[in-house]
Amino acid sequence: MNIHAETDARRARGTTRAMRAAVLTAPRRIELREVPLPEPGPGDVRVRLEGCGVCASNVTPWTGPEWMRFPTAPGDLGHEGWGVVDAVGRDVRHLREGDRVTTLFQKSYAEFDVGPADQAVALPPALGDAPLPGEPLGCAVNVIRRARLQPGETVAVVGLGFMGLLLVRLAALAGARVVAVGRKPQAQARALDLGAAMAVAPDDAAAAAAGIARDGLFDCVIEATGHQEPLDLAATLTTTRGRLVIAGYHQDAPRRVDMQLWNWRGLDVINAHERDPAIYLDGIREAIALVAAGQLDPSPLYTHVLPFDRLNEALQLAATRPEGFVKSLVVMP
Repeated sequence: MNIHAETDARRARGTTRAMRAAVLTAPRRIELREVPLPEPGPGDVRVRLEGCGVCASNVTPWTGPEWMRFPTAPGDLGHEGWGVVDAVGRDVRHLREGDRVTTLFQKSYAEFDVGPADQAVALPPALGDAPLPGEPLGCAVNVIRRARLQPGETVAVVGLGFMGLLLVRLAALAGARVVAVGRKPQAQARALDLGAAMAVAPDDAAAAAAGIARDGLFDCVIEATGHQEPLDLAATLTTTRGRLVIAGYHQDAPRRVDMQLWNWRGLDVINAHERDPAIYLDGIREAIALVAAGQLDPSPLYTHVLPFDRLNEALQLAATRPEGFVKSLVVMP
């Protein structure tokens, strides 16, 4: 593609108050459409997006389950955006044009997105132009908060995708002794690099617990897969009066749980999915501070960075998870 031609076309769209946005028109089918440029309300900001992360929670609606309705609103499903403020509402005081931010907006599979200014978090200049999808980083921080980890505790993280690997790092930073549980050797190696004391396959998790935990079971187990079998495994690894933390996104079907085991061990079962925007934003701010301080470096986990017009391919990667894949991002030209 001619970069100068693309830039000229983008400038032309700006003068005609239009932008490109992704529309899911059918299962596994994305179209980029020209739509009106959104205008900020009094308390809003408009962000010229630099990119957006592709979340695992996008995969199920993208595949077209029975409950999904097509076409989606322009930009819909994109909720891990970051970019530069290019317009502010009249009541906005803490942000201005040119500020680089990450957001909690919901239609960020687009060139621009608009939302409340209090749901945009300024990024420090020290981060330069590095990609920073704040929403999933803040989500991981909040999972660790909900897990109530204490220094010296034994913790298993079951599932070593993007979220699981972030949780390994954050649990290690909290002073826990972490066992990472995942199927792929490459993911296990990444977990060790991020601070896990041990990384094992699911079939070896019980033996690892016997070797590292005080009673052969973990003080806390964080399930980060969103699937039935790892959820079952996570429960069996959790000690009596331990904490079973559900961080996986279980949206494809109902789940069955071994309530007899949960009852007998007196488990504290914690659903670690936050829905309060204020708590989400606190998590994002803490994550940004960790990244800026060099304690959390998510950049090696962004394994597939694709241009915006290849969003469908980025979603396909998230669905199939080929060897070496952790997370895909789409970036704007």
